[in-house]
Amino acid sequence: MCTTCGCGQADLTLDGRPHVHDAPRPGRRRVSLEQNLLARNDALAAANRQRLAEQGILALNLVSSPGSGKTTLLEQTIRRLQGRVAVSVIEGDQQTSQDADRIRATGAPALQINTGKGCHLDAHMVGHALEHLAPAEGSVVMIENVGNLVCPAAFDLGEAAKVVILSVTEGEDKPLKYPDMFAASRLLLLNKVDLLPHLDFDVERCLGYARRIRPDLEVLRVSARTGEGLDAWIAWIEAARPVRAKG
Repeated sequence: MCTTCGCGQADLTLDGRPHVHDAPRPGRRRVSLEQNLLARNDALAAANRQRLAEQGILALNLVSSPGSGKTTLLEQTIRRLQGRVAVSVIEGDQQTSQDADRIRATGAPALQINTGKGCHLDAHMVGHALEHLAPAEGSVVMIENVGNLVCPAAFDLGEAAKVVILSVTEGEDKPLKYPDMFAASRLLLLNKVDLLPHLDFDVERCLGYARRIRPDLEVLRVSARTGEGLDAWIAWIEAARPVRAKG
């Protein structure tokens, strides 16, 4: 075995020359670091999930690109759930507390997490947020992730489900461009459907692309502006709540 690198080859070749060491493969260390990071995140996510399950809390991870109407939809969702179930919100953005301020105006408690240069929330951040918010047993926690259809797909936060929000103003090919997000999501909310008469957006083509990525993807067509589809969305949330919480 080579005493220099332990690679399994002899120190010298048959003609007496030192053997040539293989150059490090580009990206090898990066892959290892990513695997370690995701493993640690998954362990923390499992702890979050257990805590939420023990308290009968439904946590949903809302993911989308910027400008999908995620915050407006969340405001309307909270108003419709008032009197039925307590809702608290974890807000993720790179900067500002504007979205958290909007959520607090509905009466729901909200905690803003600013990720700086980070492009997603992780399980560690969410765990601390849960400690701070201390959501009530049987309640609903909405996690509004950083606007990004790439990074949040890889990070489990301990949520019951990812809900991807796609606006009809974005283009029907988004599921093909960002397949990991649609594969990771349980529900697609097709938002701003009130604008369809003014657009060339092909709904059936978009949904076909999405179900090509995940055949069992659930879909609801909604408009936070007009209220279309929101009753079905609220019913979906109620059905997703733990049985103990519903009782």
